[in-house]
Amino acid sequence: MTAASHLHALQALLFSVLLAPPAASYSYRNCIENPHDATSFNCIQRFQHSVDNLVADLPRGTVSLNVSHNQISALNPGAFSHLPRLASLRLDYNGLEVIQDGAFEGLGLLRSLNLSFNAIRHLCNGTFDGLHNLTELWLTNNRLATVPPGAFSSLAGLERLYLDSNRLEGFSEIVEEISGLGRLRVLDLCINRLKSIEHNLLDTLNSCSGAPAFPNLVNVTYRYNRILTVRDHAFGYAPGLRWLQLNINNIAYLGKHALTNLTQLLELRLDNNLITDLFYSSFQDLESLQTLNLRNNRISVIFNQTFHNLAKLRILDLGGNKITHFAPMAFAGLRNLTNLYLDRNNIKSVFGEVFRLVRQTLKILDLQGNMIRFIKNSTRVSPFVKLTMLQDLKLQGQRPYGITIVPHTFFRGLGSLRSLYLSGNGITVLPEDTFDDLVNLEFLSLDNSGMGINNLRPGIFKSLGKLRNLNLENMGVQSLSREVFRNLTGLQTLVLNRNALPSLDEEVILSLTSLRYLDLRGCPLTCTCHNTWLQNWSSTNQKVQVVYFQNLSCPDRPGYLYNFDTKVCYLDFGMYLFASTCPAVILLTILPMLYVKLYWRFRYSYYIFRSWFNDRWRRADDEDQRYKYDAFISYNSADEGWVLQELLPNLELRGPPSFKLCLHHRDFELGRNIVDNIVDSIYCSRKTLCVVSRQFLLSEWCSLEIQLASYRLFHELRDVLILVFLERIPERELSAYHKMRKVMLKKTYIEWPRDPEGVVLGVFGTSRHFLGVAGAQAPHKKATPRQ
Repeated sequence: MTAASHLHALQALLFSVLLAPPAASYSYRNCIENPHDATSFNCIQRFQHSVDNLVADLPRGTVSLNVSHNQISALNPGAFSHLPRLASLRLDYNGLEVIQDGAFEGLGLLRSLNLSFNAIRHLCNGTFDGLHNLTELWLTNNRLATVPPGAFSSLAGLERLYLDSNRLEGFSEIVEEISGLGRLRVLDLCINRLKSIEHNLLDTLNSCSGAPAFPNLVNVTYRYNRILTVRDHAFGYAPGLRWLQLNINNIAYLGKHALTNLTQLLELRLDNNLITDLFYSSFQDLESLQTLNLRNNRISVIFNQTFHNLAKLRILDLGGNKITHFAPMAFAGLRNLTNLYLDRNNIKSVFGEVFRLVRQTLKILDLQGNMIRFIKNSTRVSPFVKLTMLQDLKLQGQRPYGITIVPHTFFRGLGSLRSLYLSGNGITVLPEDTFDDLVNLEFLSLDNSGMGINNLRPGIFKSLGKLRNLNLENMGVQSLSREVFRNLTGLQTLVLNRNALPSLDEEVILSLTSLRYLDLRGCPLTCTCHNTWLQNWSSTNQKVQVVYFQNLSCPDRPGYLYNFDTKVCYLDFGMYLFASTCPAVILLTILPMLYVKLYWRFRYSYYIFRSWFNDRWRRADDEDQRYKYDAFISYNSADEGWVLQELLPNLELRGPPSFKLCLHHRDFELGRNIVDNIVDSIYCSRKTLCVVSRQFLLSEWCSLEIQLASYRLFHELRDVLILVFLERIPERELSAYHKMRKVMLKKTYIEWPRDPEGVVLGVFGTSRHFLGVAGAQAPHKKATPRQ
């Protein structure tokens, strides 16, 4: 490939990147992707009237779809044709009335279709055309009065057909219609208006010990009768029975020997009856039993040895009774029990002794909906300490107050636990070591506890590195803390809906590197700059599904979180930028001006400080040794002629007395800093004599010299400054030199007279007088000697 072709390829790539649409948000308008199966979607309770509004944005590879509990009244042809791989479809609870021919066109792979709990009155000949792989069809609880000929003719593979709870009357017509369904195994026609078949209404099962035996009978069902009593040996006719269903009756009395000799029975259902007592001999012959369902009866106590001979029992369901306590040996003999359901009873406390006999095998323990409660946050021994094999523990919804206090080490010993349910308990005290032993926990539900995130202490999840699902729904969470969530590196599903979150901490969410599913529904996330990152992140990430993100509305303004106008954030940024740069610009503008205007003032201050500092250590020396000159002459070079021709001869050469003067051109030390020379000259001289002229006032060096001399005058109260004006300068010109004006107001000064004859007697005589008076205080009035 040539260089030119490389360039063209690069340009094409850049062009495609620039024009490509932004990555679609990993969220669906009305559906939720199953976090454990990317081909399964739930679109329930979206209050939609159109199938297209519900599923238009679903991927073509969707396999399982649930659109129940909506308001779809009619299905048009090809409603799901864009989902050709669909295998399971639920349309129940929609108020569906009309299904047009071809509604399921293109669904040749569909195997399960649920149309229950709708308002369907008629089925057409072509309603189910194309569904040649359908094996299950639910039409339960509709308004079907008849089944037209050929309605099911295209369903050659149908195995289960549910037509219960309709208005069907002609049984023979139904039989004729389904006669062509060669694979049909289940047909449910319960609760219809069939006139040629009546239901049984048995109220008693009598003893059958002398009845003929049916050794090949393995399944007997007496459901939906009115049985009150089951006598001894009631099933003597079927010694080989394996499945027995006596549920949904009114059984109040179960004979002590009612189940005698059923040694091959695998499953016994006695749920939804009125049983109050269980006896030692009730189940003693059921040595092969694996499942025993006693749910929703009126049992209050489980006595010792009740299940003593059920060594193979794996599932024991005692939920929905009135059990308050267990005898110490209640579960004796249950050597293979894995599932124990004790939910919705009246259990107030849990003791480890009760579970001691099943500790080696128990994997699922359901205690939800009981009355367990603690009044202090410590317990002597954890009731679960011996359940080392337990994998699933349900404790949610304790009545009437919930487990408001979770004691320390309450879950001690549950190292194998995978799922823990604590929702609906209103927890107020949750110690930071609560979950320390749960190192293998994968699912934790704390929803509807209402305790708020502030009660979750930092590090409370520190041992839950394997946690994959965390439900914090409706807990009053107001903010997310990195200290709480930082160890949840394996978390995949986080449910935060219905919390008081105004914003989401970006650092917390991005630290959950394994996250795949985030539910924020019902959170008042504000459409402000704090959530700008969330808008951008949710629209570009392809890893985390944010549930119904496009439907999250702004609580503080009209609109939605996913597309609110973020320009205001950039305006805020511009304002911050302006606020930060404006002072810098102003400072950079003012500094040069200050430099020009105040440079010498700062330097004066510095030199004054230096002079004060030098003067402090000089004072320690002898006063006579301190002064080298009688006067330091400060003048401008323009006035040098007058100084050398008039001042110097009269003060230094004539006498007596004669004075030693310091002149910069003659007495300054060569090679030394000029400022140091000035400071030392002033402080080594008894007086400083300033020869003032207009040129003097314009000189910065002269100004420095009079400043330093003024410091000695005003701050040391020493009479050290003499002013000699060579020319008359109006006061308006002196107003800018406030130091000079201050000296003139407080100190006598000398003017050079206009009469030359008065020079010696006037100016120089006065100067000699001033120079000769050491340490005299300056007078407080102005004097202008003249001759």
